Amino acid sequence: MQKKNESLDKFIQMTIGCFMLAAGVYFFKIQNNFVTGGVTGIGVILAAITPISAGLWIWLLNIALLIVGFIILGKDTVYKTVYCSMLYSAFTYLFERYFALTSPLTDQIFLELIYAMLLTSIGSALIFNSDASSGGTDIVALILKKYTSIDVGKALLITDFAVAISSFWFFGVQTGLYSLLGLFSKAFIVDGVIESFNTCKYFVVITSKKEEITEYIMKTLHHGVTSNKVIGEYTHEEKTMLHTVCKRFEAIILRRRIKEIDPKAFIIITTSNEIIGRGFRSV
Repeated sequence: MQKKNESLDKFIQMTIGCFMLAAGVYFFKIQNNFVTGGVTGIGVILAAITPISAGLWIWLLNIALLIVGFIILGKDTVYKTVYCSMLYSAFTYLFERYFALTSPLTDQIFLELIYAMLLTSIGSALIFNSDASSGGTDIVALILKKYTSIDVGKALLITDFAVAISSFWFFGVQTGLYSLLGLFSKAFIVDGVIESFNTCKYFVVITSKKEEITEYIMKTLHHGVTSNKVIGEYTHEEKTMLHTVCKRFEAIILRRRIKEIDPKAFIIITTSNEIIGRGFRSV
């Protein structure tokens, strides 16, 4: 049952991520010719020099890269990427079909860049957090990693940087500079959003009410607890030190409940960017 819920959560995350990614690309990136790398950037360039729309180019390029990825990388790597890649391409094409735009939404190019980066970065983060990708140059990066000593992050930066640089030639210096700014800012935003998704709270509780607090954590929050006996050197009293971790939204509830059970409890709460293990994130 838990695995089904996790799969459903990931499916919802991927779907929302694809929608946000497509909205950022169509309403802000394509209209301003922002080329921040990837298949999206290639699609924007090709749409400028051919009669085929950017949305259709993105779809065609993603299909081609998925076929190459399936042959070279194998089916296990490609399944979720197929779903995200095709859904993202479909959303972009539908936006083109039903919300036809011939110019940017505003005349504020920097404002448009901010929204383009926010929407696409959050969308990408949702997809990456679901252990998937939107396809495109991610597949190129994985292929480079397989046959060279370059890691995925560097390979992705190299491929996206090459696409972004080409915007200087096709759309001029101003658009090129905005494209490079968008490329680098997106990397930081994606990392920040993913870290916020995975943020957890680590509790250290020194208490004389071990049983009640442990029962609440294990039976209500369904998290494990580690305990050990400790002696305070100031009071020389023997108490129990409890260690547990929980999701960020559970931390407020747990802190309040501990103080209700034992008003004299000493609580240390720290933030962890990622917890790997049962009940949290698997490797």
